[in-house]
Amino acid sequence: MADYASLPPLRDVITRHELSTRKSLGQHFLCDLTLTRRIAGLAGDLTGVTVFEIGPGPGGLTRALLESNADKVIAVEKDTRCVAALQDLVDIAQGRLQIICGDALKTTLPDLSDAPRAIVANSPYNIGTELLLCWLHEINQYQSLTLMFQSEVVDRLVASPHSKSYGRLSVITQFCCDARRVLDVPAAAFSPPPKVDSAVVHLMPRRHRPADIDVAALEKVTAAAFGQRRKMLRSSLKALGGADLLARAGIDPELRAENLSLTDFENLVRRI
Repeated sequence: MADYASLPPLRDVITRHELSTRKSLGQHFLCDLTLTRRIAGLAGDLTGVTVFEIGPGPGGLTRALLESNADKVIAVEKDTRCVAALQDLVDIAQGRLQIICGDALKTTLPDLSDAPRAIVANSPYNIGTELLLCWLHEINQYQSLTLMFQSEVVDRLVASPHSKSYGRLSVITQFCCDARRVLDVPAAAFSPPPKVDSAVVHLMPRRHRPADIDVAALEKVTAAAFGQRRKMLRSSLKALGGADLLARAGIDPELRAENLSLTDFENLVRRI
């Protein structure tokens, strides 16, 4: 059994490898190991699972994932300084940790391991939603996603119709997943602290997702509907059929996108 307690404190790792955070990479390091263990625990039972972590930085969450029952951890890190800083962790992990130096946006994670798979990550904030949309297209490849974002992004992921936060990302995420906000994380938990608080969301693939609805088609409809958020649907959806389309779907053309449920959007996609 690897002795992760023998590893140096994360702040010592950061100092030794001169890991000043880079804004261009959306870096904010999480150094509280109690908190990282809590996040790993929120991912549920990882027994036999390959866990993907994106942007491990100095390895705080990585340590917690290795302490879990995960079969293996594959961490994708773009910053070569962090790759070097993780080497002590690789050496002690007895083959359970693989570091891939590369761009997560250009990495097809399911190609790297057999199922079951999960993603647990403090995603780089500058590409977090872009990564999420990529993963949602292949959501059935994963057991779960446990992800940290800015708090306002998690608000959008779990938002209900008629709320200020409800939008395109809400609809696409909830079509693909059952989404739960599971933890709030204050800015002070990071080094250096970001300007906003963060939150963790747990996403499970939706068990009874309609098989006749394509995610790409849903993206097209929601982009049009929410692209002109303050306009009535008969105007915002004009290029897709406007009032005729809404009539076929049984939706009032004078409503706005924020008034529609997930079921309403599914009906719109079926009738295009």
